Amino acid sequence: MVVVTVAVVLYKSLGISNTDIAFYTSWLYLPWVIKPLWSPAVDLVRTKRSWVLAMQGVIGGALAAAALALSAPFFLPASLAVFWLLALSSATHDIAADGFYLLALPPHQQAAFVGVRNTFYRVAMIAGQGGLVYLAGSLQERFGNAPRAWAVAFAAAAVLFTAAAGYHFFVLPRPAGDRRAASTGPSLQNFLAVFASFFRKKDIGIILAFLLVYRLGEAQLLKLVPPFLLDRRAAGGLGLTTRDVGLLYGTIGVAALIVGGLAGGYAIARFGLKRLLWPMLICMHLPIAAFVALALAQPESLAIIGAALTVEQFGYGFGFTAYMVYMMMIADGEHRTSHYAICTGFMALGLMLPGFPAGWIEDQVGYPRFFIWVCLSTIPSFVAAALIRIDPGYGRKL
Repeated sequence: MVVVTVAVVLYKSLGISNTDIAFYTSWLYLPWVIKPLWSPAVDLVRTKRSWVLAMQGVIGGALAAAALALSAPFFLPASLAVFWLLALSSATHDIAADGFYLLALPPHQQAAFVGVRNTFYRVAMIAGQGGLVYLAGSLQERFGNAPRAWAVAFAAAAVLFTAAAGYHFFVLPRPAGDRRAASTGPSLQNFLAVFASFFRKKDIGIILAFLLVYRLGEAQLLKLVPPFLLDRRAAGGLGLTTRDVGLLYGTIGVAALIVGGLAGGYAIARFGLKRLLWPMLICMHLPIAAFVALALAQPESLAIIGAALTVEQFGYGFGFTAYMVYMMMIADGEHRTSHYAICTGFMALGLMLPGFPAGWIEDQVGYPRFFIWVCLSTIPSFVAAALIRIDPGYGRKL
């Protein structure tokens, strides 16, 4: 959350342009895109538990480094370097944590608990883009100094995360299935075999197209929502404070996201992915139109703005569950940890590439036309959904 979302709010509050924010922060997705390159190492070297703990320790230190970087005279390159370290560590942590989840549960429970799993992911969103942003906004109003306020907020996050890592060292369970893959070692031949087995899957071209375009509209939206909420009304924004954004978008909006994710996980566990793909796809993309309305009307009421964000975030949480379960279906089988990492790498690429021009597009056409463009950008996801194959009953609890 710090790398993907909080960094956008941070740079906007420090006066960086929308074009630069979208361009530089889109590069931060790259570790999640290329993480399949080292995902076999997580399978072949030591256990998922040991990787999780090691990466949590690195992330705690990197958050502390972020606090120091913001006070440097060259804060932009320094902070970007630290965010890169955070992204690299988090991407590796994702590989291990995803594998831990897939090894411990049978397929129907994996689908059923997607909502619960996503709930804790959303708690991190509330803590990051809600709590951390709200804290930084409050400190900024108190100190009158944005870099100092953000440095204190990152220092608090470092303390919290390091404490959580220490807690996990003692309590994280040790499932019987968490062991090094049955291989003679992390040889290049084994690495290549893992990748080759993924790209030999039936209809791999359609699978990859679906992974890349499912979030084509949302990928552009995510980069511009915080700037839109923070920008002056004269510039087409809603003129909210950093604290307001932390409350409405980072807390109330994420709460709606959690409810949507829980509802999506329950629905798939009951009816199966094949039956619910199209309803979920529509629920995810249709509410984006709420931002068109906000950009045209520019309401001053926090209640109206909060209601629009709530509707959009609920739909996103509900619809994104289908995407997660589809990746689990594709990854199922031997080397599921590495194959799921490859899927999430393509998911990250689908977020990274559309994000590069998003800020420039908005700067050229303004917020209302930009949000209309985002709505049109959802069309390829419907085309891809019509082409994919889904195992009947996958995800449904039998």
